[in-house]
Amino acid sequence: MKQIPYEARPYRPCVGIFLLNAENMLFAGRRIDNRAEAWQMPQGGIDHGESVMQACLREMGEEIGTQKASLLQEHDEWLHYDIPQPLADRLWHGQYRGQKQRWVALRFTGDDADINIDTAEPEFCEWRWIEPQALINLAVPFKRDVYQTLMDSFAPLIDS
Repeated sequence: MKQIPYEARPYRPCVGIFLLNAENMLFAGRRIDNRAEAWQMPQGGIDHGESVMQACLREMGEEIGTQKASLLQEHDEWLHYDIPQPLADRLWHGQYRGQKQRWVALRFTGDDADINIDTAEPEFCEWRWIEPQALINLAVPFKRDVYQTLMDSFAPLIDS
């Protein structure tokens, strides 16, 4: 497959999962494939023909082993980020420059024991509930603007 020049590549459509527990703490997972302290929220591609909510629930199951959550709010815009070119060249056969994401805020309705990151294809090596604002500085730099936008957009949910 011929690689498209970086600047001409499209964004990969994804869903992002902003999962809050009863104490308004945010789920964060430390990436299994990054030696640095890179933490993030669950996210993943939207398959062809799949709705945002279908992708959200599927990705939750695939990444954190549960679907125990109720919908709070869906962000009304696609949020984009560029992946640094050397990484983008390795991911997804070099076909994307980054991701465009629809974010879904959910209330976790299970117990911590329902979360299982030891899935068929693990994405995280550890997880924890954290203060939402703290995640921004724990994330890789190219995701921080999106995370700040989410903290601002979902602030009423966090502060409730």
